[in-house]
Amino acid sequence: MPWSFIDVPSTDPAFNLALEQYAFDSLPRDRNWFMLWRNHNAIVIGRHQNTLAEINEAAVREKNVTVVRRLSGGGAVYHDLGNLNFTFIQDAAQDGKLDMNLFCRPVSQALQAMGVDARINGRNDITIGGRKFSGNAQYVREGRVMHHGTIMYDSDLDTVGLVLRSDPEKVRAKGVRSVRSRVTTVRAHMPQPVPLEEFKARLLQEISRERPMESYTLTEADAAAVEAIKKARYDRWEWNYGVSPPCNLLRRRRVEGCGSIEAHMHLDQGRIAALSFFGDFFSAVEPEELALLLRGCPLRQEDLRTRLKGVDVSAYFARLTAAQLIELLLDL
Repeated sequence: MPWSFIDVPSTDPAFNLALEQYAFDSLPRDRNWFMLWRNHNAIVIGRHQNTLAEINEAAVREKNVTVVRRLSGGGAVYHDLGNLNFTFIQDAAQDGKLDMNLFCRPVSQALQAMGVDARINGRNDITIGGRKFSGNAQYVREGRVMHHGTIMYDSDLDTVGLVLRSDPEKVRAKGVRSVRSRVTTVRAHMPQPVPLEEFKARLLQEISRERPMESYTLTEADAAAVEAIKKARYDRWEWNYGVSPPCNLLRRRRVEGCGSIEAHMHLDQGRIAALSFFGDFFSAVEPEELALLLRGCPLRQEDLRTRLKGVDVSAYFARLTAAQLIELLLDL
């Protein structure tokens, strides 16, 4: 079956994931598809993961990181402009089983041809010297498979450690947790490092040796369809956060003039299903009344602000403001 290559000009994470879905669902099935694409700073959450269990919300806001959920399973990954993503779309194996090696192999072989000792390691990683630079995942439906992976060519590894959550005590969540691995970048292991665009061209050239590809440019109709998918799914809090499995969160903080406060929350679909407060604070009104007021509220800054508008939070927690309570609940 012939191959076509889509060179993606966008660096918008929501658009690019919508493009993957569009290519998988709507582009002709009489050919295979290959994509290379980059995102600006983003955390891409696996389909079955709990978003709040994976991200450090405060760092995500500080670093202006986009959080978006993908269709495939697996763990959360960090993207930035130093990271190159690849996507294969083709007919699935007749037995319907996932085969990560089938799609990781062309990438590892291409890197080996460039002098990088890339090895397939574990169930879905590609590594150099035992350190991970590529995480991979697959989505199978209606006889087709979409395999996508990351290549951390020159990513900011310090930011990776900041924005992905590493404190399991604060989150007890259902869903698939990411496995934190030692990571590295490809550029650090290149015999002769080159700019990312040159690396991208060489990668495409190597992968195309065994699968010659025709270039495909998105039409205006394609782009419009992708924008519609983006708006309906990947731009929505309800998808990126709301479809998360239930989880229990503990938020704990000492606030000057107020005391220590613990907020124990149970979330369901990203909304507060139950909430209890504990600590050495003083209150004129029982905090349970405020907990009832917040029940059903999405754990999102703008929704919490709306729910607390006109509420005297200091009556429940002496000398605490609504803004400080929101910062506690969101762990900002």
